Amino acid sequence: MIELAPVRQAVSEQKVANVSAAVRNGLNALPLAERVRPGMRVAVAVGSRGISCYTEVAQAVIESLQTLGADPFLVPAMGSHGGGTAAGQQAVLVSYGMAELGVPIRSSLEVKQIGTVASRLKSSSSLPSGASESCEMPIYWDRHAAAAEAVIPINRVKAHTAFHADHESGLCKILTIGLGKKRGAETLHAHDAATAIPLTAQVILEKMPVVAGVAIVENGRHAPAEIAVLPGEQILEEEPQLLQQAKAHQPRIPFDDLDLLIVQEMGKDISGTGMDTNVVGMWRRNGGPKEPDYRVLTALDLTPASHGNAAGVGMADLIPERLRAKIDWHATYTNCATAGNFSGAKQPMSLMSDREVIETGLMGRDVATARVAWIQNTLELETLWLSPALLDEANTLPTLTPAGPAQAVQFTADGTLLPPALEAMVP
Repeated sequence: MIELAPVRQAVSEQKVANVSAAVRNGLNALPLAERVRPGMRVAVAVGSRGISCYTEVAQAVIESLQTLGADPFLVPAMGSHGGGTAAGQQAVLVSYGMAELGVPIRSSLEVKQIGTVASRLKSSSSLPSGASESCEMPIYWDRHAAAAEAVIPINRVKAHTAFHADHESGLCKILTIGLGKKRGAETLHAHDAATAIPLTAQVILEKMPVVAGVAIVENGRHAPAEIAVLPGEQILEEEPQLLQQAKAHQPRIPFDDLDLLIVQEMGKDISGTGMDTNVVGMWRRNGGPKEPDYRVLTALDLTPASHGNAAGVGMADLIPERLRAKIDWHATYTNCATAGNFSGAKQPMSLMSDREVIETGLMGRDVATARVAWIQNTLELETLWLSPALLDEANTLPTLTPAGPAQAVQFTADGTLLPPALEAMVP
């Protein structure tokens, strides 16, 4: 079996010293008191991603609103996540500790049409190659948010897993797809999302009382590098700059050529596609050039916070039975169908154990020369475990530092991988 040696990757360490203070200072600078009056019902929109400071940010927003005498409540803004049910979406927020913030969670799949936008349909077989046709796309919004007197979305700004544009994942996405709920997400994903998201967000920001947005940019350790409180009317204009900052902070695997990439865990709290395609290769979702060329991709487990939603599992080549057994196929199909990402719900070859998965991934290869990397997940890339064949190349990269000796991959009696022992690493 293969040996792996730990290396540390230099990642962005910029960090917000006091999250609550950053949020409060940003809201005061608006100033929020001129936008929110006593007694106003304010919807605080939060999503399904595993953002490290999410609950702390939401708490600071809620407390700031309460200080002004407003009546805040939480609204799940997560499209079709949570199994595409109101109860499932509420359960996601409860699992993040948001039920303890002392305000109601008003979860519903009911939506209200608040307008239309001229959009462009995705290419179809009836059109010339690369062509598209214009249409009027209805805009749907969560009924609780639509009835509120003010709305404040909170979301992480980061690179999207299906396309690159000025607006990818962030406040515009949570306003359009998240608060669009299942119906709105289905409608938008039937169009060219890269253009439909900003066009739809513009209509929402013109028609609905979005008084502010709280954007979180994470560093290379999945901690907040910046928290920006944007006036609602400036979200569309200012988000692209935050996106560029997020991309600059995002770490990647510093190798373009691997025989086998072992991902210890995938999940919706890690990425909308379970594994971030900006790390494992966007070609695995969209096709195109194999950049980076990771010839075999394995995922070994599903995070508990995914609640069985294994959207993106279809990108893996091999998975063990223990991951497959955790999949809620209804939740996975609902999410992938809503996003139009049908291949993301395909079942990879499923083998009985992690050992069999790794042995199959290395089939026909000499373990002495195989290029193999192990990561915890696609968010946590400060520590990488590399096979001996990668170490000479790793020594030439200034961002990588050796952190301990190579050690043989270990398994339990039933073939479950024992993740590499971090305590064996050099401090």
